[in-house]
Amino acid sequence: MDPHDRYPNDLSDQRWALIEPVLTAWRAERRRHALDIGRPPEHDLRQILNAILYVDRTGIAWRYLPHDFPPWNTVYGYFARWQRDGVFAQLTGVLRRPVRAREGRDAEPSACVLDSQTIKTSANVHLADQGADAGKRIIGRKRHLGCDTLGLLLTVLVTAASVSDTAAGVTLLSRIAATHPRITKAWVDAGYRTTAIDHGARLGIDAHPVQRPPDTRGPTIIPRRWTIERTIGWLMQHRRLARDYERLAHRSEAMIHLAMIDLMARRLTGEATPNWRGT
Repeated sequence: MDPHDRYPNDLSDQRWALIEPVLTAWRAERRRHALDIGRPPEHDLRQILNAILYVDRTGIAWRYLPHDFPPWNTVYGYFARWQRDGVFAQLTGVLRRPVRAREGRDAEPSACVLDSQTIKTSANVHLADQGADAGKRIIGRKRHLGCDTLGLLLTVLVTAASVSDTAAGVTLLSRIAATHPRITKAWVDAGYRTTAIDHGARLGIDAHPVQRPPDTRGPTIIPRRWTIERTIGWLMQHRRLARDYERLAHRSEAMIHLAMIDLMARRLTGEATPNWRGT
């Protein structure tokens, strides 16, 4: 038995079968342009992805990877290249379609939900990449998410916490319109102002702010918005996302895609995500 089988986050054969074609195609494309095309690959892609998932799930620093994984700098190098080449975003799209089909939905969504999460940052994040969210009294970064009505990730943008939902919403809506042309409706937080709503209208997307019911206090289920709040809860099962540890914002976005890839692959194979519940 492979020694990596003892790690709960490791890919089962069923989950690996869903992901392997994309990574194999990526490696083949890189080798087609490589100078050392005759040299066999040194590291197994499944082992590399298991190591990256280990970091995302447990929240450890890259240098603290167990020694039975490939060297940490090799693992991080693959993570950086996959992020740069758009592999994580591609996998999110590849897995989202069969999840939607299993739920009886069309492969491409026609509506979405936008929201944000402000998160504290670690000491390795440069001050220039941080900001203060005055409303939540947090200094750090903000994750701007766009999900379909099942809560599956469509796009993510990580900014300083000082960036308003309206400003980031313009970017999110532009990305969604470019990659998901069927979407004509978006439910958004009340913090999204006229600029984002008007921009959505120009793109053919009706951005509708969902207000919190008046005279309510404490946690409240808000129609439509609860979908993306649940998504944030799913993502937070990955401890690397409990705080923003990534020095670069686009690497932080990759960690969010990776968590969603893990969640969707488990949903397709019927595997539970291990957590404290029921233990």
